[in-house]
Amino acid sequence: MSIEVSTSILSADFGKIAEALQLCARSGVDRIHVDVMDGHFVPNITIGPVVTEAVRRHTRLPVAAHLMIEHPWDYIDAFAEAGADIIVVHAECYGERRAACRAYGQYPKEIDMLDAHRALADIRRIKARGRKAGFTLNPGTPVECLLPVLGEVDHVLVMSVNPGFSGQKFMPSALEKIAWLRARGFEKDIAVDGGINAGTAPEVVKAGANVLVTASYFFSSQDPAGVVRGLKSLAG
Repeated sequence: MSIEVSTSILSADFGKIAEALQLCARSGVDRIHVDVMDGHFVPNITIGPVVTEAVRRHTRLPVAAHLMIEHPWDYIDAFAEAGADIIVVHAECYGERRAACRAYGQYPKEIDMLDAHRALADIRRIKARGRKAGFTLNPGTPVECLLPVLGEVDHVLVMSVNPGFSGQKFMPSALEKIAWLRARGFEKDIAVDGGINAGTAPEVVKAGANVLVTASYFFSSQDPAGVVRGLKSLAG
């Protein structure tokens, strides 16, 4: 299984975004990961379609828009038009949230059951726009929630940190979710986001992931190309 590296621009210098994207391409990166946060679904605000469109202009690499936002269905068309190749939405927007995270300011958002009808409608809507549809879930949401959509999605993103900020510590519970997905016969992309580095990446790949999302590990390195080579060398 080949390994792809996806760099999150959340850790890039936004004053030099074109140069950051050029660095990614020179270093052998396979995808660009755009972390979209609204200050409601997660306790942080980052960027939206306008910056995604700017990223699209400065790179030929595939762009994945990770929508950590409330009501993602209101923005699917905007991110498709901005040039995102992959649009990833959160399971926690498609089900009744647990009591401890229903109110504004209560994080992380978690559910126990997916509203499959609504989820499938948006997956098909993304694909109708000619984009790949991705689904993701927070660490506290059981991976079994994804079972109704696995036959339709092109990409599953397993969060190995609670979303909101880069530089967090990897949560080993992500490994069980990756292994569960592969054991259920999911053969498409499984990406992992959060705390990916030389220590955690081998475990993630062994569990079955084939796309490694890295932010600070790549952009803070003195040898970004070496980081990419090291991650890709984990291919079995």
